[in-house]
Amino acid sequence: MGGDPDLAPQGLGGHKGTPVPPVWGSGGTRESQSHQFRAQRGQGNPSPTSLGLRGDREDHPSYSPSPCQRPVPSSPASPGGSGSLPRCPPGCQPAVPPQVEGRARYGPVWKASFGPILTVHVAEAGLIEQVLRQEGDFPVRSHLSSWKDHRLCLSPCVHPLPRLLVSPQDLTMFLGTSHVRPHVPRAPSVPPAVSLRTLVCCPPPSQGISSVLFSSRLGCLEQEVPRDTETFIRAINTMFVLTLLTMAMPKPLHRLFPKPWRTFCEAWDYMFAFAKGHIDRRVAEVAQRGQPTEMCLTDHLAQEKVPMKVIYGNVTELLLAGVDTISSTLSWSLYELARHPRVQEALHKDLVAALGNGGGSSVTALGRVPLLRAVVKETLRLYPVIPANARVVPDRDIRVGDYLVPRKTLITLCHYAASRDGRLFPAPDAFLPERWLSPDGTRHPFASLPFGVGKRSCVGRRLAELEVHLALAQILLRFQVRPEPGGGLIRPMTRTLLVPEATINLQFLSR
Repeated sequence: MGGDPDLAPQGLGGHKGTPVPPVWGSGGTRESQSHQFRAQRGQGNPSPTSLGLRGDREDHPSYSPSPCQRPVPSSPASPGGSGSLPRCPPGCQPAVPPQVEGRARYGPVWKASFGPILTVHVAEAGLIEQVLRQEGDFPVRSHLSSWKDHRLCLSPCVHPLPRLLVSPQDLTMFLGTSHVRPHVPRAPSVPPAVSLRTLVCCPPPSQGISSVLFSSRLGCLEQEVPRDTETFIRAINTMFVLTLLTMAMPKPLHRLFPKPWRTFCEAWDYMFAFAKGHIDRRVAEVAQRGQPTEMCLTDHLAQEKVPMKVIYGNVTELLLAGVDTISSTLSWSLYELARHPRVQEALHKDLVAALGNGGGSSVTALGRVPLLRAVVKETLRLYPVIPANARVVPDRDIRVGDYLVPRKTLITLCHYAASRDGRLFPAPDAFLPERWLSPDGTRHPFASLPFGVGKRSCVGRRLAELEVHLALAQILLRFQVRPEPGGGLIRPMTRTLLVPEATINLQFLSR
């Protein structure tokens, strides 16, 4: 869900952050950083202000410092960062201060550095739309940095698959009833208070995506989870935690401080090996028994004579994309429903009316529960799995608001900040699913983009939505979910993906 992380500098704090300056003149200016855009003032009338690092506002004779022009506080995840943001585990960053405070201090467009990466941040729905509508026929994301370095150095699995758009009807027919089906632990096996990380955070999503990819289950819902599956899930966590850190570290530092990069590569290697074992097992089964009546993605790719190293690479990434991403949305959805019992009871009532107490899994029946879709939409607005996206327009300058962004500039699209814009979403920090139940002509279509948009939107969106809807329906039909007594508010933080800063503990009471 949310597509592959674009690996934009999610923290947005970095070494230095400043409002994007206009170019005041061509002479008498100093360079504020060693990096420099070769930007010239736009010609013609009207001419947008050119984005650059030459001629910062303090160089203008009439410049006077103001509080809104102070640098964004350095993030602990940035090398050498020593700002005032709350401390969090290495490789993680608090989500709220960088994006929301950055927009509050500097406006909807500002520049900042994250380690060696210099980027321009855009944190307003209308400006995000402008960027995405100018991305061209072949949109370019960020350079994928540490992920790409690992592929080039250590892994042969670097070949992308052609992008295929899947309609909801085709997905439903492909999944059938055997790939994604309800599987909820029996009531006696669920203790009064249980960690979501144990019950739903990682296991059920990986069950569904593994069935779709190579027609097998990983054993996550067994009383004792297989050791290799647990190691795989830990490897995903390690990789995401170290992604930001390895991005921020200049490559020469990898020799001086080798542990982060080595651990990052070991996590990726294990994920590839884990997926490869399941793929090889499936290919061998088909070769022995013949073509099955219900085919998984590996079957389809092998039937099309796709090279095995291409299958290994893409199925591995699809597998990891379907674990933490879906589990994060499930976790936040149950967390908010537990904190809003009226919404939970209204949803339970609608689910019983549509599915009955038996909890059937008809996708058509779930379509008659608009509140279920509204709950998921509101959850993704508050907690987008990918809090920031990235684009690079390589062949031309583009206009964003009043600014001209030079070609090859890394542009970070701040979806977290845009989806909490009080001008577009009244009470932006409140969980209000009802805001999605009636058409709102004033809401900007680019204000909340949890799955992205256009050619680079999430390839697994249909599967993700189906899994989340099915999982929520089956859990709520069987359990009443309550907050853990004495538990406090859980805030999100960035670990490449947006995740809870602490374990979510809830009570599941049998209905």
